[in-house]
Amino acid sequence: MNEVRPKTPPTYEQLRTMSGQELGVSEWTTVDQDRINQFAECTGDHQWIHVDPERARRQSPFRTTIAHGYLTLSIIGALALGMGIVPENTQAAFNYGFDRVRFLAPVRVGARIRLRTVLLSMEDRGPGQYLMKAANTVEIEGEEKPALTAETLVMLYERRKRAGA
Repeated sequence: MNEVRPKTPPTYEQLRTMSGQELGVSEWTTVDQDRINQFAECTGDHQWIHVDPERARRQSPFRTTIAHGYLTLSIIGALALGMGIVPENTQAAFNYGFDRVRFLAPVRVGARIRLRTVLLSMEDRGPGQYLMKAANTVEIEGEEKPALTAETLVMLYERRKRAGA
């Protein structure tokens, strides 16, 4: 099944009318052991279920290492940017937080994941400022249950025209 992704990013005007609509589906990305190990180094979370393949093979109910839940959560930003859902005339986009996060299934080493995003709301927060709330599902290739669901909040700042320009 081919997913249709936006050819051009939506405008702010379009986003204001798209609540409840799917914004896009990302490309698949592989979560390999190197990526898991790098995340463990960055965070200091060296729990064996993530970084010790031999012990995980023997003792884990998954029989392999799994990605940190927070690693899977942190990938959302990069996958969302790759979908081209941020309007072109955006000066800046900042992570504003999460309203809900649920870790539903482990991401086994070597699994491929992708992001599916639905716009929940687009709230005006001042001149050229918008709070975008989106429902995100991180899907695992070949699995029925997603890795996680999360409602993200992103503050967008529209590039404004300079006076006299």
